[in-house]
Amino acid sequence: MVRRFILCDLDGTLVDSAPDLAAALNRLLQASGRAPLDQPTVRRFIGDGTRKLVERGFAATGAALAAPALDDALARFMADYSAHAVDSTRPYPGVVETLTLLRENGAVLGICTNKPEAPTRIMLEALGLSAFFSGISAGDSGATRKPDPGHVRDALTRIGADPALTAMVGDSEHDIAAGRAAGLKTIVVTYGYAREPYETMGATRMIARFDALPEALAAIGL
Repeated sequence: MVRRFILCDLDGTLVDSAPDLAAALNRLLQASGRAPLDQPTVRRFIGDGTRKLVERGFAATGAALAAPALDDALARFMADYSAHAVDSTRPYPGVVETLTLLRENGAVLGICTNKPEAPTRIMLEALGLSAFFSGISAGDSGATRKPDPGHVRDALTRIGADPALTAMVGDSEHDIAAGRAAGLKTIVVTYGYAREPYETMGATRMIARFDALPEALAAIGL
């Protein structure tokens, strides 16, 4: 049997992390004399890594920050968020069951996320997801991040994947753009943190639930 490879985004694809990201960002903003942001607003800021999240949070509540003030704010955010990354974050419905099924059927799974590696590993371990994945390429694991296809290529290398036998599964325009540019078939989930209409992303398939992934993979020959 030909082995399948699947790269998964994390936030907005496997887990709903917006509550904890919003809480940590608001603690930082309030400690800096800024007004808190509602969760729908913070959801629109997720997907480009924590530095961009912090940068957007300050820009939305007053004067934007530049280095070194932004560097300091990011360091404070990371220390706080890492200690509270799974207070409310949980896998989306069907994620654990579907990952179990895929692994049992011989699929090799990897993570490709713009989230820094330290909180990524904390989250996967705390939520019982780490054993499913053979490799992690995080936002600070290499020189590139999505939408740069170099990030996807790094993730492919970490799990020993053949691009022709790999699907990229994500919730955002960055996931799909990076996967397509790296030569992968792409599947977008329509429940995450995207800022663009799903129909315009050019994904190979769209799914509304994570447990629809095996059927979608079969439909695209994987």
